[in-house]
Amino acid sequence: MSPLRAGVAKSDITISDESVPVHDPLYAKVLVLDNGETQVAIIAMDVVAIGMIFDVGDDFLPELRARIEGELDIPGANVLVNASHTHPPRKMLCEHAEQVERTFDAVRRAMESMVEVQIGVGVGHEDRFVINRTLRLRDGKGWTIRQANPCPPDEEVASLGPIDPEIGILRIDRTDGRPLAVVYNYACHPLIGMPGGPVTANFPGFASEVIEDCLGEGAMALFLQGAGGDMTEVLYKAFHQPRDSQPLGMMLGQSTVKALAGVQTGADTRLKVVSETIRLPRRTDSPERIAELLEEREGLLASMGGMALNFRSFLPLYLQYALNPEYPADYSYRYMQAEERGSNEITALDELNRKNIAKYLHNIRAMERIARIQANIGTLRSHKAFNEASGEDTIEAEVQGIRIGECVLITSPAEVLTQIGLNVKGASPHRYTFMAAFSNGYMHYGPPASEYEMGGYEVTECLLAPEWQQLYEETAAEVLRQL
Repeated sequence: MSPLRAGVAKSDITISDESVPVHDPLYAKVLVLDNGETQVAIIAMDVVAIGMIFDVGDDFLPELRARIEGELDIPGANVLVNASHTHPPRKMLCEHAEQVERTFDAVRRAMESMVEVQIGVGVGHEDRFVINRTLRLRDGKGWTIRQANPCPPDEEVASLGPIDPEIGILRIDRTDGRPLAVVYNYACHPLIGMPGGPVTANFPGFASEVIEDCLGEGAMALFLQGAGGDMTEVLYKAFHQPRDSQPLGMMLGQSTVKALAGVQTGADTRLKVVSETIRLPRRTDSPERIAELLEEREGLLASMGGMALNFRSFLPLYLQYALNPEYPADYSYRYMQAEERGSNEITALDELNRKNIAKYLHNIRAMERIARIQANIGTLRSHKAFNEASGEDTIEAEVQGIRIGECVLITSPAEVLTQIGLNVKGASPHRYTFMAAFSNGYMHYGPPASEYEMGGYEVTECLLAPEWQQLYEETAAEVLRQL
């Protein structure tokens, strides 16, 4: 068999509009591999998704694959396109035709620059800044940390959901030992952005800068998003500091570089691609879910009563009674003096004020829940309409597996939640199996069937029926077996 050869290149795909502030450019980064029998192209894009939402249209993937296959002879099924899932404050990419042209040009240039390489695989660890954003409540429900709704009361939170702190690493060196590329895979949800809300590749972009600066030699770092559908930054809801993802990127980059030091490369030329297309069932339970939310909303509305306080009178009173619950109205000697006189005027005032504070707090918390319910009802209705407009009971999904030496990548077009990523990796027969979700299409969230009753955001923002999980995991297992 011929030696393994590889080439890398990148294209800037950022919007060219002076009215749009840009903090750092967005790239389509390409790694092409060829062992003489099989060619593979891995494309890592600083975009939200490959199709359906935001700037990348549904025609992008088929057009790009057709050009690559027709002009460069790499089979379309051997092209993996992954979205980092960086979130934009606004439109952030060049126009559709330019997206295709610039990405294709990077693939072409990567092929033209191919050299003989050696590869190695390893893992790193990073758990300092990520959290599963769907909190597990004491009543068995889920409440997702989002900017669109408040967090639940602390006393209602029972536990946290799982995270996957593993950094999957594929190291590619030239035969003289100089680094050519690093593909690193991590489950996260790049949301924080930068102060002022400019266009940014978010912390994966900063992590790639750290890796490339440390390696030198013109090496390229390609980030592949993992099963991060229910992940977020632990400081996502912090209001006491600017939203700045650069420190997070530095942590991820440094953790990757630390792990890279232990990855040994060798002359492994194995390269294989297996791709299966399946039909996943669309959800049909939206009317029932909407009815449940409407019933919950009516119950909360019915629980709200009249109240003597408004916000102006509530806030100083609440602070006063929180500052000293035992003697809130005045100093302790006032209470002692009143008690010696046989007067209950102060304690009676405290009793009245506490009742008014409790009423106001109850109404606030009911309002917070109603606002969250309203948002969920709107989401369920829009997804119900989307599924109905399709005229189909299923959604087509590609499950692609790529083996590069000991490294195995398995894809999903959904925003796969952490537990499913852990399931697929845990059931794999391969030591180094990495989930590349958000790849080769997009179909919103992919939650475990067990979480549909929890009612978190990812289950609400979902087009799929619970049965999708078993179908996907069985197909992924078969693809992994064939690799």
